[in-house]
Amino acid sequence: MSVIVKDKWEKEPAMMRKTLCDTLIALAEQDDRIVALDADLMSSSGMGPFRAKFPDRFFNCGVAEANMVGVAAGLSATGRIPFAHSFGTFASRRVCDQLFMSAAYARLNVRLIGTDPGVTAAYNGGTHMPLEDMAVLRALPEVTLVEPVDSVQLKDLLPQLAQAYGVFYIRLLRKNAVSVFAPGSTFTLGKGATLRGGGDVTLIASGIMVAEALKAAQLLAGQNIDARVINLFTWKPLDTALVEACARETGAIVTCENHNIIGGLGGAVSEAVCASYPVPVERVGVKDEFGEVGPEDYLRARFQLNDTDIAAAAHRAIARKVRKAR
Repeated sequence: MSVIVKDKWEKEPAMMRKTLCDTLIALAEQDDRIVALDADLMSSSGMGPFRAKFPDRFFNCGVAEANMVGVAAGLSATGRIPFAHSFGTFASRRVCDQLFMSAAYARLNVRLIGTDPGVTAAYNGGTHMPLEDMAVLRALPEVTLVEPVDSVQLKDLLPQLAQAYGVFYIRLLRKNAVSVFAPGSTFTLGKGATLRGGGDVTLIASGIMVAEALKAAQLLAGQNIDARVINLFTWKPLDTALVEACARETGAIVTCENHNIIGGLGGAVSEAVCASYPVPVERVGVKDEFGEVGPEDYLRARFQLNDTDIAAAAHRAIARKVRKAR
């Protein structure tokens, strides 16, 4: 793993869905086992070029996500490597039993892509705003959960996901991501990436919250607080060794997720910390609420998902650390 963090974090010119499609086409050109499935959302997923290139390897399953997972499982049983897509709400809650029974329990080889995570669903509103998708699927045995940050990370992880065997859920921003990683960065599935060193507190972030955590670390540096920043892009299996090292070395942790704090990244990190080296953990995320309609900037402020919220949580975690020391 070789991670290069950019000095400036700006929106990428291309959407993440384009990187998804282009990379899957490149992989499919090398491996004829790779197939793609969609739930009548091809324009949303951006997979039109894949269908044009491989018309016999693209399956539109209609507005029937549970059936789509069953079809993906069946294709896996015949030796194919399926990548199936729907919005995150439908790719988690609606297909939970099929993913459990037909894919995971059957020890098959399925990749499920859930797009528009958390507040990025924006104007689609609460019904289409997955704030619990990772929590729902984290409880299923032998399901790997991944949330790429930007196109550089997505492009590096997709070949690993194609080559690995098992059931994978990829929580994917569909539109333009904030570019955090420089080209040439490489990542290891299942291992966290250290983006910034620090000894006072650790900020553990995923997805759209990584850029916010980096900005929060800059704010804290101006307040003489040295914040470490970790990108845990694999929520399950969690890099527990890295989490424990951060707990031991900084003594305080803040988790940052575009997700309900119950059962998500904060829950996973808290479980790991309690089991190995208990330290104060503050969780920045949606606090057990439904989503709502609105622009993303409004929703980030509404649910306290900004850099200033992370910095405030870092102060709380550090204060708890000091009280514990006394």
